[in-house]
Amino acid sequence: MFVKAYAKINLYLDVIGKREDGYHDLNMVMLPLELHDSIEIETSPVLSDCFITTDHVDLQVAKFNLITKTVTEMKKRYGIKQNFIINVHKEIPISAGLGGGSSNSAAVIKAIKSLTKLKLDPEEEINLGTSLGADVPFCLANQPAHVEGIGEKVTPIKLKKKFDVIIIKPSKGLSTRKVFELADTLELDHSQIDDVITALKTGDEELLAKSMFNSLEKPSISLVPEIQKMKDELKKAGFKMVLMSGSGSSVFALTSNHKLAVAKYREFDKKGYEVYLTRTL
Repeated sequence: MFVKAYAKINLYLDVIGKREDGYHDLNMVMLPLELHDSIEIETSPVLSDCFITTDHVDLQVAKFNLITKTVTEMKKRYGIKQNFIINVHKEIPISAGLGGGSSNSAAVIKAIKSLTKLKLDPEEEINLGTSLGADVPFCLANQPAHVEGIGEKVTPIKLKKKFDVIIIKPSKGLSTRKVFELADTLELDHSQIDDVITALKTGDEELLAKSMFNSLEKPSISLVPEIQKMKDELKKAGFKMVLMSGSGSSVFALTSNHKLAVAKYREFDKKGYEVYLTRTL
């Protein structure tokens, strides 16, 4: 069977603090995007283990990726005996703060549930997702949402309008772990989330532009200064709603002006940037 694994962006991300168990309490607003990876998965009656391949050279060591972790955890938790052949066609850039690994994990959870006829109640599915990564429960829901805790509290938000989205990925990616390690040594900025949620519900672009926020920009920009350059380039191009997504390194701009999005995408593409044009779901 084929499943789609959708990218996400953070319109708001506040690191509340580090917990005793090493995880971080977060307060986030996330939107899913049309940009997606495609995953083919089937059961195998002959393999003695799972076989995972990808067309992305940086993910060829498949035993270390989140899909492998997901399959291993599900087989252990639920006594699944089948093995799987999984092939991933990557479109979401990696180490970019766009949830590529988490969305792959969520898509594989859904596929294995279908292939094995596994019944999971919503609470157990969220528990499984949270054990795999902070963004996995959101990717399982795959709808605009306010996300809290370590990612397990997902409250849907109804958007007034959809947006075109331009994403620029700097030449260097970022490790989420390294960004949080640096963040733990810094005094991070904080902000209020209410205006972001209100702006999305009412379609108020001016309010959204003023209230979008990411407390991880400070550590991420210190590691990859090019992030700030990308933000400045997008604002110079006429976009008001600009932010780094997740722990970086990608930067995105929202707009309801489709012609502007297409024109600027072509300009950035001609300049040689790694740029993507997509829409919110």
